[in-house]
Amino acid sequence: MAGTSEHYDVIVIGTGAGGGTLAHRLAPTGRRILILERGDYLPRERDNWESTAVFVKGKYRAPEFWYDKHGEAFPPEVNYYVGGNTKFYGAALFRLRPQDFGELHHHGGISPAWPIRYEDLEPYYTQAEHLYLVHGRHGEDPTEGPASAQYAYPPVQHEPRIQQLSDDLEKQGLHPFHLPIGVNLTQDGDGRATHESVCIRCNRVDGFPCLVRGKADAQVVCVDPALEHDNVTMVTGANVRRLETGPTGRSVDTVVAELADGTVAEYSADIVVVACGAVNSAALLLRSADDRHPDGLANSSGVVGRHYMRHNNLALMAVSKEPNDTQFQKTLALNDWYLGADDWDYPLGGIQMLGKSDADQIRGEAPRWAGMASPDLPFEVLAHHAVDFWLCGEDLPNPDNRVTLDADGGIHLALDEKNNVEGLRRLQHKLRQMLGRLGMHEHHLLPHSLYLHKGMPIGATAHQAGTVRFGTDPRSSALDVDCRAHDLDNLYVVDTSFFPSIGAVNPSLTAIANALRVADRIAERLA
Repeated sequence: MAGTSEHYDVIVIGTGAGGGTLAHRLAPTGRRILILERGDYLPRERDNWESTAVFVKGKYRAPEFWYDKHGEAFPPEVNYYVGGNTKFYGAALFRLRPQDFGELHHHGGISPAWPIRYEDLEPYYTQAEHLYLVHGRHGEDPTEGPASAQYAYPPVQHEPRIQQLSDDLEKQGLHPFHLPIGVNLTQDGDGRATHESVCIRCNRVDGFPCLVRGKADAQVVCVDPALEHDNVTMVTGANVRRLETGPTGRSVDTVVAELADGTVAEYSADIVVVACGAVNSAALLLRSADDRHPDGLANSSGVVGRHYMRHNNLALMAVSKEPNDTQFQKTLALNDWYLGADDWDYPLGGIQMLGKSDADQIRGEAPRWAGMASPDLPFEVLAHHAVDFWLCGEDLPNPDNRVTLDADGGIHLALDEKNNVEGLRRLQHKLRQMLGRLGMHEHHLLPHSLYLHKGMPIGATAHQAGTVRFGTDPRSSALDVDCRAHDLDNLYVVDTSFFPSIGAVNPSLTAIANALRVADRIAERLA
C-alpha cells in the first residue's frame, strides 16, 4: 500500500458540477485542498466532435456495466474524466421553479418539499449563473422564480429557423424563451461568434465534449482555475474505494483510493466531501460499511441508495417542411405546461431544443424506427430538415428505486420505469398536436434514443439524483440542510444525490448553486 503522511484541510472526491465547483469556491481560502478524480483529462482529439465515436460507438463512456433489478447488465451513461459528466452535458443551466421546493401533487404521486426554500438558494443561483457563463434573459419564462440579478451574458440569439419556431409558438399563445446555456460566447449584432469569442456557435454543443473549451464545464470553469492556487492539488486516476472511520465512528479518518498503477493510497483530511455522482456516491457510502456503520456510512436512516431519480425524458426529432440550416440549435425552451395545463391539473414538464441531428446520428437511429412512420428520405436530406426536441418530466422519489451492491461490489440499480409517466405522455401529445402549425410534418415525431446513450431506459443516467437525500430529520434523511452527514461530523455530499425531488429541469445548476452554498458553510467552519 502506498501511504501518504500528508494531511489536508479538505478532500474533494469528484470534479463534476458539485465537486469541481466546491473546490473552486474553497481554493482562495488558502486551505490545503486535495481533489481526487477517478478519471484523467479527456483526450483532445477529432473524435470529440464525431457523432459515430461519441453517440454510436460510445467511445468516451465508462467501460463498465451496472445491473438492473433482474440482474441484467447494462452500460450506464457515465463518463469518468476531470469535469465529470459536465464534459458531455448540454450546458442547459435552469433554476428549479419555486414550486419545486414545496410539495407538488403529480398524477403519479407526490413530489416532496425540500428542507430549504427557493429564496435560500436564490443568491447562489445567481452566483452559479455568473460563474458558469450562463447566457439568458430573466423575465421571459413566466414559470421562473424571482432573480436578484440579470444573467451576466445576453441570450444566445436564435438562428432563422428557430426564430421562426419561436414566433410560431407565440402565435399559439405560448411563451417560448431563450434557453439558459453556459457557453463562453461573444456575439456580434447578428448573433454570430465574434473573432475573439471562444465558442464558435458550432453544432457540437450538446452531448459532445468541446474541443475549443467554449462550453462552461466544470473542468474549464472551476477545476483548472482552482489548480492555479498553490494550496490545491489534484490526483487523477484515483478511484476511491472506501472511507474509513476513526475509533469513535463519528468522523472519516482515511480515504482509501486505488491509483492508476494499481497501487493503493491513503489520504486524510479534516473534512471529506463526496461528489461522485448520485449512484457512485451512494455506492461508496455503502461500500464503506464497518462495525459502527454496518449498513454503510451516513446510513442510520436506511435511505442511502434509495429514492433514485433520473427524470422522465424523451428526445424527439421532428421533420421541418422547410430546410433547417441551424448550427447552434439549443437556444429555445418552453415551460407553459410545467405546472399544469388547461385540460389537466397536474404538472407535465418542459420542452427545450436539443443539439442539431446530423446524418450519422440519424443513420444510427434508423434501425429503431422500424415499423414507424419514418420519412422516406435519404439520411442527409432528413438531417437537413430535422428539428430536435427534449421533453423532460419529473420522476418521483420511490424508496424501491435504489442502488445496492452485490457480494462482488457490482452496482445494481432497481428502477420503476413507469413512475409518473402520464405527464410526459401528455407533453408529447401537446407537441405532436402543434407540429403542423409549427411548419413540421405532422406524422413524423421520431424517438432520438441514441442521444440518450441508451438501449433501454435504465441506461439514461445523465440526470441521476436523490440517493443521499438531505433533510431535518435524521430518521428519514442522510444529510442535514448543509449537506453534512447526520451520522458523521466531517463528511459532506454535494452532487445531485442530496436532492429530495428532481423537478423537471436539468439538475446541473442546482448542484452548482448548492455546492457554492455548502462551500461557504465549510469555509466558515474552517475559519
